[in-house]
Amino acid sequence: MTTIQLWENVPGLCEEVPVLEYYPAENKTSDATVVICPGGGYAMRAGHEGQGYAEYFNALGMDAFVCEYRVAPHRFPLPLLDIRRSIRYVRAHAAEYGVNPEKIAVMGSSAGGHLAALVSTYTAPVEFEGADELDAVCALPNASILCYPVVHLPDETNIAHVGSYRNLLGEDTDYAKYSPNLLVNDTTPTAFLWHTSDDAVVNVINSYLYAKALREHNIKHEMHIFPSGYHGLGVATNMPHVAQWTGLLKNWLIDLGWL
Repeated sequence: MTTIQLWENVPGLCEEVPVLEYYPAENKTSDATVVICPGGGYAMRAGHEGQGYAEYFNALGMDAFVCEYRVAPHRFPLPLLDIRRSIRYVRAHAAEYGVNPEKIAVMGSSAGGHLAALVSTYTAPVEFEGADELDAVCALPNASILCYPVVHLPDETNIAHVGSYRNLLGEDTDYAKYSPNLLVNDTTPTAFLWHTSDDAVVNVINSYLYAKALREHNIKHEMHIFPSGYHGLGVATNMPHVAQWTGLLKNWLIDLGWL
Protein backbone atom coordinates (compact mmCIF):
# COMPACT_ATOMS: atom_id res chain seq x y z
CA MET A 1 0.00 0.00 0.00
CA THR A 2 1.22 3.48 -0.91
CA THR A 3 -0.05 6.68 0.72
CA ILE A 4 -0.69 9.71 -1.48
CA GLN A 5 -1.10 13.20 -0.01
CA LEU A 6 -4.01 14.89 -1.76
CA TRP A 7 -2.89 18.51 -1.27
CA GLU A 8 0.31 20.32 -0.47
CA ASN A 9 0.72 23.81 0.99
CA VAL A 10 -2.84 25.08 0.71
CA PRO A 11 -3.37 27.63 3.56
CA GLY A 12 -6.56 27.11 5.54
CA LEU A 13 -7.35 23.80 3.87
CA CYS A 14 -4.92 21.18 5.08
CA GLU A 15 -4.43 21.48 8.81
CA GLU A 16 -5.35 17.79 8.69
CA VAL A 17 -4.08 16.51 5.37
CA PRO A 18 -6.40 13.93 3.79
CA VAL A 19 -4.70 11.05 2.01
CA LEU A 20 -5.47 8.48 -0.64
CA GLU A 21 -4.22 4.93 -0.09
CA TYR A 22 -3.25 2.98 -3.21
CA TYR A 23 -3.65 -0.80 -3.21
CA PRO A 24 -2.21 -2.27 -6.43
CA ALA A 25 -3.40 -5.67 -7.61
CA GLU A 26 -0.63 -8.25 -7.55
CA ASN A 27 -2.05 -9.94 -10.65
CA LYS A 28 -3.67 -7.05 -12.45
CA THR A 29 -6.05 -8.00 -15.25
CA SER A 30 -8.37 -4.97 -15.40
CA ASP A 31 -7.88 -1.35 -16.42
CA ALA A 32 -10.81 -0.31 -14.21
CA THR A 33 -10.37 0.91 -10.66
CA VAL A 34 -12.41 1.96 -7.63
CA VAL A 35 -12.08 4.77 -5.09
CA ILE A 36 -13.48 3.63 -1.75
CA CYS A 37 -15.12 5.69 1.01
CA PRO A 38 -15.22 3.71 4.28
CA GLY A 39 -18.28 4.10 6.49
CA GLY A 40 -18.43 5.40 10.04
CA GLY A 41 -21.21 7.95 10.39
CA TYR A 42 -18.90 10.81 9.36
CA ALA A 43 -17.33 10.35 12.80
CA MET A 44 -14.68 7.75 11.91
CA ARG A 45 -13.65 5.45 9.04
CA ALA A 46 -14.11 1.68 9.34
CA GLY A 47 -11.08 -0.27 8.15
CA HIS A 48 -13.02 -3.32 7.00
CA GLU A 49 -14.97 -1.04 4.63
CA GLY A 50 -11.74 0.45 3.31
CA GLN A 51 -8.77 -1.88 3.20
CA GLY A 52 -11.12 -4.88 3.37
CA TYR A 53 -12.83 -3.86 0.13
CA ALA A 54 -9.54 -2.90 -1.53
CA GLU A 55 -8.23 -6.41 -0.95
CA TYR A 56 -11.42 -7.84 -2.49
CA PHE A 57 -10.88 -5.78 -5.67
CA ASN A 58 -7.21 -6.72 -5.75
CA ALA A 59 -8.26 -10.38 -5.79
CA LEU A 60 -10.42 -9.57 -8.84
CA GLY A 61 -7.37 -8.16 -10.62
CA MET A 62 -8.27 -4.49 -10.05
CA ASP A 63 -6.26 -1.74 -8.42
CA ALA A 64 -8.10 0.08 -5.63
CA PHE A 65 -7.79 3.35 -3.75
CA VAL A 66 -9.13 4.19 -0.28
CA CYS A 67 -10.01 7.83 0.40
CA GLU A 68 -9.25 8.73 4.01
CA TYR A 69 -11.63 11.69 3.87
CA ARG A 70 -12.02 14.07 6.78
CA VAL A 71 -14.73 13.42 9.36
CA ALA A 72 -16.23 15.30 12.33
CA PRO A 73 -15.40 17.80 13.69
CA HIS A 74 -14.71 18.67 10.03
CA ARG A 75 -17.91 19.56 8.18
CA PHE A 76 -19.22 19.83 4.64
CA PRO A 77 -17.78 20.53 2.12
CA LEU A 78 -14.51 18.93 3.29
CA PRO A 79 -15.51 15.25 2.92
CA LEU A 80 -16.97 15.93 -0.55
CA LEU A 81 -13.89 17.97 -1.44
CA ASP A 82 -11.68 15.03 -0.42
CA ILE A 83 -13.49 12.40 -2.49
CA ARG A 84 -13.68 14.75 -5.49
CA ARG A 85 -9.94 15.35 -5.17
CA SER A 86 -9.32 11.61 -4.97
CA ILE A 87 -11.25 10.88 -8.17
CA ARG A 88 -9.53 13.78 -9.91
CA TYR A 89 -6.13 12.49 -8.82
CA VAL A 90 -6.77 8.98 -10.11
CA ARG A 91 -8.17 10.28 -13.40
CA ALA A 92 -5.28 12.71 -13.91
CA HIS A 93 -2.74 9.94 -13.19
CA ALA A 94 -4.61 7.20 -15.03
CA ALA A 95 -1.77 6.45 -17.45
CA GLU A 96 0.70 6.16 -14.57
CA TYR A 97 -1.47 3.56 -12.86
CA GLY A 98 -2.54 1.74 -16.03
CA VAL A 99 -6.15 2.77 -15.48
CA ASN A 100 -8.80 3.77 -18.00
CA PRO A 101 -9.95 7.27 -16.93
CA GLU A 102 -13.49 6.35 -18.02
CA LYS A 103 -13.59 3.28 -15.75
CA ILE A 104 -13.39 4.82 -12.30
CA ALA A 105 -16.02 3.71 -9.78
CA VAL A 106 -16.70 5.20 -6.38
CA MET A 107 -17.72 2.88 -3.56
CA GLY A 108 -19.03 3.53 -0.08
CA SER A 109 -20.76 1.88 2.85
CA SER A 110 -23.23 3.52 5.24
CA ALA A 111 -22.11 7.17 5.60
CA GLY A 112 -19.38 6.35 3.09
CA GLY A 113 -22.23 5.32 0.81
CA HIS A 114 -23.74 8.75 1.35
CA LEU A 115 -20.45 10.34 0.31
CA ALA A 116 -20.16 8.06 -2.74
CA ALA A 117 -23.72 8.92 -3.76
CA LEU A 118 -23.13 12.62 -3.06
CA VAL A 119 -20.08 12.81 -5.33
CA SER A 120 -22.22 11.09 -7.98
CA THR A 121 -25.06 13.62 -7.72
CA TYR A 122 -23.87 16.90 -6.17
CA THR A 123 -22.50 18.90 -9.10
CA ALA A 124 -22.25 22.44 -7.70
CA PRO A 125 -18.82 23.94 -6.97
CA VAL A 126 -17.76 23.96 -3.32
CA GLU A 127 -15.45 26.08 -1.21
CA PHE A 128 -11.69 25.50 -1.60
CA GLU A 129 -11.94 24.09 -5.14
CA GLY A 130 -9.63 25.67 -7.68
CA ALA A 131 -6.47 25.43 -5.57
CA ASP A 132 -4.49 24.14 -8.57
CA GLU A 133 -4.81 22.69 -12.06
CA LEU A 134 -5.90 19.29 -10.75
CA ASP A 135 -9.24 20.79 -9.73
CA ALA A 136 -10.04 21.30 -13.43
CA VAL A 137 -10.22 17.51 -13.93
CA CYS A 138 -13.69 15.93 -13.92
CA ALA A 139 -14.62 14.55 -10.48
CA LEU A 140 -17.71 12.61 -11.54
CA PRO A 141 -17.22 8.83 -11.23
CA ASN A 142 -18.24 6.48 -14.04
CA ALA A 143 -20.11 4.13 -11.69
CA SER A 144 -21.04 3.90 -8.04
CA ILE A 145 -21.19 0.95 -5.65
CA LEU A 146 -23.38 1.66 -2.62
CA CYS A 147 -23.43 -0.72 0.33
CA TYR A 148 -26.24 -0.14 2.86
CA PRO A 149 -25.95 3.60 2.12
CA VAL A 150 -27.21 6.58 4.07
CA VAL A 151 -29.23 8.48 1.44
CA HIS A 152 -32.40 10.20 2.56
CA LEU A 153 -32.57 13.39 4.62
CA PRO A 154 -33.94 13.62 8.17
CA ASP A 155 -37.68 14.31 7.87
CA GLU A 156 -41.05 13.07 9.06
CA THR A 157 -40.50 9.65 7.42
CA ASN A 158 -37.96 8.79 10.15
CA ILE A 159 -35.83 6.68 7.82
CA ALA A 160 -32.74 8.90 7.91
CA HIS A 161 -29.55 8.15 9.80
CA VAL A 162 -29.68 11.48 11.60
CA GLY A 163 -26.24 11.18 13.18
CA SER A 164 -24.51 11.05 9.80
CA TYR A 165 -26.23 14.22 8.63
CA ARG A 166 -25.46 16.04 11.87
CA ASN A 167 -21.80 15.01 11.81
CA LEU A 168 -21.49 16.14 8.20
CA LEU A 169 -23.43 19.40 8.45
CA GLY A 170 -23.23 20.61 12.04
CA GLU A 171 -25.71 23.47 12.48
CA ASP A 172 -26.80 23.46 8.82
CA THR A 173 -30.26 21.84 8.71
CA ASP A 174 -31.02 22.47 5.03
CA TYR A 175 -30.78 18.72 4.59
CA ALA A 176 -32.46 18.54 1.19
CA LYS A 177 -29.36 20.07 -0.40
CA TYR A 178 -27.36 17.01 0.67
CA SER A 179 -29.86 14.17 0.12
CA PRO A 180 -28.53 12.19 -2.87
CA ASN A 181 -31.90 10.72 -3.88
CA LEU A 182 -33.15 14.30 -4.35
CA LEU A 183 -30.05 15.25 -6.36
CA VAL A 184 -30.05 12.45 -8.94
CA ASN A 185 -29.93 13.91 -12.44
CA ASP A 186 -29.36 12.78 -16.00
CA THR A 187 -25.56 12.72 -15.54
CA THR A 188 -25.64 10.51 -12.42
CA PRO A 189 -23.60 7.34 -13.08
CA THR A 190 -24.88 3.79 -13.15
CA ALA A 191 -25.03 2.14 -9.73
CA PHE A 192 -24.89 -1.17 -7.87
CA LEU A 193 -26.65 -1.20 -4.50
CA TRP A 194 -27.14 -3.76 -1.77
CA HIS A 195 -28.73 -3.67 1.67
CA THR A 196 -30.35 -5.98 4.22
CA SER A 197 -34.06 -5.58 4.79
CA ASP A 198 -33.82 -5.58 8.58
CA ASP A 199 -30.82 -3.23 8.90
CA ALA A 200 -31.49 -1.62 12.28
CA VAL A 201 -29.14 1.33 11.79
CA VAL A 202 -29.67 2.53 8.22
CA ASN A 203 -33.19 1.81 7.00
CA VAL A 204 -33.30 -0.19 3.76
CA ILE A 205 -35.74 2.37 2.34
CA ASN A 206 -32.68 4.60 1.79
CA SER A 207 -31.55 2.24 -0.96
CA TYR A 208 -35.05 1.95 -2.41
CA LEU A 209 -35.32 5.74 -2.67
CA TYR A 210 -32.00 6.07 -4.47
CA ALA A 211 -32.94 3.29 -6.89
CA LYS A 212 -36.32 4.94 -7.47
CA ALA A 213 -34.63 8.22 -8.35
CA LEU A 214 -32.27 6.45 -10.74
CA ARG A 215 -35.22 4.79 -12.48
CA GLU A 216 -37.02 8.11 -12.81
CA HIS A 217 -33.98 9.41 -14.72
CA ASN A 218 -33.62 6.22 -16.81
CA ILE A 219 -30.24 5.42 -15.26
CA LYS A 220 -29.38 1.74 -15.30
CA HIS A 221 -28.76 0.18 -11.92
CA GLU A 222 -28.74 -3.11 -10.05
CA MET A 223 -29.95 -3.61 -6.48
CA HIS A 224 -29.99 -6.61 -4.15
CA ILE A 225 -31.88 -6.72 -0.85
CA PHE A 226 -31.06 -9.60 1.48
CA PRO A 227 -33.61 -10.67 4.08
CA SER A 228 -31.45 -10.37 7.17
CA GLY A 229 -28.14 -9.05 8.36
CA TYR A 230 -26.79 -6.50 10.80
CA HIS A 231 -25.44 -3.11 9.76
CA GLY A 232 -21.81 -2.75 8.72
CA LEU A 233 -21.31 -6.26 7.34
CA GLY A 234 -18.68 -5.35 4.77
CA VAL A 235 -17.83 -8.42 2.67
CA ALA A 236 -20.00 -10.42 5.12
CA THR A 237 -17.77 -13.48 5.32
CA ASN A 238 -19.63 -14.66 8.42
CA MET A 239 -23.03 -14.55 6.69
CA PRO A 240 -22.80 -16.70 3.53
CA HIS A 241 -26.20 -15.73 2.16
CA VAL A 242 -25.43 -12.00 2.32
CA ALA A 243 -21.85 -12.60 1.17
CA GLN A 244 -23.28 -13.41 -2.25
CA TRP A 245 -23.21 -9.67 -2.94
CA THR A 246 -19.51 -9.84 -3.77
CA GLY A 247 -20.11 -12.37 -6.53
CA LEU A 248 -23.08 -10.37 -7.80
CA LEU A 249 -20.88 -7.27 -7.89
CA LYS A 250 -18.25 -9.17 -9.87
CA ASN A 251 -20.91 -10.19 -12.40
CA TRP A 252 -22.07 -6.58 -12.65
CA LEU A 253 -18.51 -5.43 -13.34
CA ILE A 254 -18.19 -8.10 -16.02
CA ASP A 255 -21.44 -6.88 -17.58
CA LEU A 256 -20.02 -3.34 -17.61
CA GLY A 257 -16.97 -4.65 -19.45
CA TRP A 258 -14.69 -3.73 -16.56
CA LEU A 259 -13.50 -7.28 -15.79
